[in-house]
Amino acid sequence: MTTYIVVADAARARLFTRDGLKISETDSLVHAEGRLHEGDLVTDRGGDVHESTSARSAGGESVATQHHEEVFAREVADRLYRARVDNSMQKLILVAPPRFLGQLRDKVDGPTAKLVIHTLAKDLTKASVADIQEAVSDLR
Repeated sequence: MTTYIVVADAARARLFTRDGLKISETDSLVHAEGRLHEGDLVTDRGGDVHESTSARSAGGESVATQHHEEVFAREVADRLYRARVDNSMQKLILVAPPRFLGQLRDKVDGPTAKLVIHTLAKDLTKASVADIQEAVSDLR
């Protein structure tokens, strides 16, 4: 049984397969907008928001960042959908920082979500294959 392991953040997703104990990196997806700073994503800067309940002072930037993260989460989810439909994936492990992990869970379709056996709320996108293998070795 092939287990897919997705290690992702808002800018990059690394796809691994695991047969037995060894993992192999099989694909990667890059979302260039995920690497930009919030100010680079907004073309027309909104005015400052001065509300006592607001945690942020700049309008629009966090919305742009969230939009780009959601677009990339959808792209990753579509890739996982294709793997499921092709019957190349029987199990799935998701590894991502908490915020992106939540967005990824929201975008994965129902039948693919049923294949998720574990999630790990950690950013391992820049980790070595050996470090990733160690992090997921107990997740079966």
